[in-house]
Amino acid sequence: MALSLRSAVPADRHAIEALVFSVLADYGLHGDPEGTDRDLADLDGVYLKSGGAFDVLIDEAGEVVGSVGLARVSSATCELRKMYLARSARGQGHGRRLLLHALERAKQLGFRRIELETASMLCEAIALYVAHGFKPFTSAHLSPRCDCAYSLELS
Repeated sequence: MALSLRSAVPADRHAIEALVFSVLADYGLHGDPEGTDRDLADLDGVYLKSGGAFDVLIDEAGEVVGSVGLARVSSATCELRKMYLARSARGQGHGRRLLLHALERAKQLGFRRIELETASMLCEAIALYVAHGFKPFTSAHLSPRCDCAYSLELS
């Protein structure tokens, strides 16, 4: 499956929400459009205008099958958010591709540290993060559906 990566545009919003909520449902988790997932309603404001990025993986039919966001926390730190893959795109190396893209993009944006929060039941994602050097850390605040946090110092 040939997939292309591009910056998200406002017209992608509903497709991204559908992807995120579908993947969460696959793991028995619920989307929270009024809380944890409120950022999806304003990708431009939350990600781009603050100095971050939000990118999507598109299939040959133009459908959004993956997403990854970098939200600015401080001038040196960003948070990896909304890294999800549709079931049809899993197990083919696309998660690794999204993560490596996000790490490179974070460096290009001038960040020196990347943090993320996740749910421990997302074991495939956690294994991917750990394989790329992320270490557990104690976050001052975790999103309601997240029970662990990881960080990586970017070189």
